[in-house]
Amino acid sequence: MSAPVNDRVGARPIGRVSTRARRERRELVLRTVIVAVVGLLTISPLYWMVAVTFSTRAELLGGGELRLWPREVTLENVERVLGSFPVATWFGNSVAISAVVMVLSVSTSLLAGYAFSHLRFRGSTPLFFIGLATMVLPVQVIMVALFRIITTTGLYGTYWAVILPTAASAFGLFLARQFMLGIPRELIEAARLDGAGHLTVFRRIVLPLSKALVAVLAFMSLLSSWNDFAWPLIALRENRLFTLPIGLLYLQGQANSDYGATMAFALINILPIAIVFLVFQRYFIAGFARSGIK
Repeated sequence: MSAPVNDRVGARPIGRVSTRARRERRELVLRTVIVAVVGLLTISPLYWMVAVTFSTRAELLGGGELRLWPREVTLENVERVLGSFPVATWFGNSVAISAVVMVLSVSTSLLAGYAFSHLRFRGSTPLFFIGLATMVLPVQVIMVALFRIITTTGLYGTYWAVILPTAASAFGLFLARQFMLGIPRELIEAARLDGAGHLTVFRRIVLPLSKALVAVLAFMSLLSSWNDFAWPLIALRENRLFTLPIGLLYLQGQANSDYGATMAFALINILPIAIVFLVFQRYFIAGFARSGIK
């Protein structure tokens, strides 16, 4: 006659398994509730911005009854913003500046990351840590020096005054180096033995293996440049050169009580970045995972 199931070697009592299953189920429910609450708190400002954007002015100024969604959906706030301010010009300025900054920043980060991860030269370690140390400096500390540089070189009031100071990123360098350390050194040494130079190795071997890294660097640079406010406000002086964040400040100064127009402008500002993130999010996650930063 065979032994009972619970008496076999390695088998667990049914009551203990059931208790463990109930505990895991409670933990799953608790985690789900916490994630849901945090998610609602995170998206609530965005939801409120969208709701105000599509509300009528009469409903916003009426007060009284609180509604989670406008009674009558309208585009009058968007139309008022587009008709009263040069939003298209400011949008074009943001796109042009962010695109150039993204190309320069990604290029410098990749090249520097390759140099610090696979080239051996004197002083590489101190130089790398000096570069990292610049991340702890607030941008306000170097603004006076940057302003003197752009006025001395005649760049004040031009696009290049905004672009050049952000063309290299210490965090981008760190991220690229960490990612490229994961590329086998034997692969690069084999290409070198075949007579390939470092630029050839970088272009034909390292770069194709770094697509996820390029996606992460490009998005981080785009996000930082698109939302940059303080430095463009100092470096630009003409209305026609403003970017969208500066345009939002200009709008608040012109119509500080027009909440519908302000929210419509803010929605126009964040919409391109949100679309880019939603389209390429799997590449960003893969890039962060492979670079060892989680």
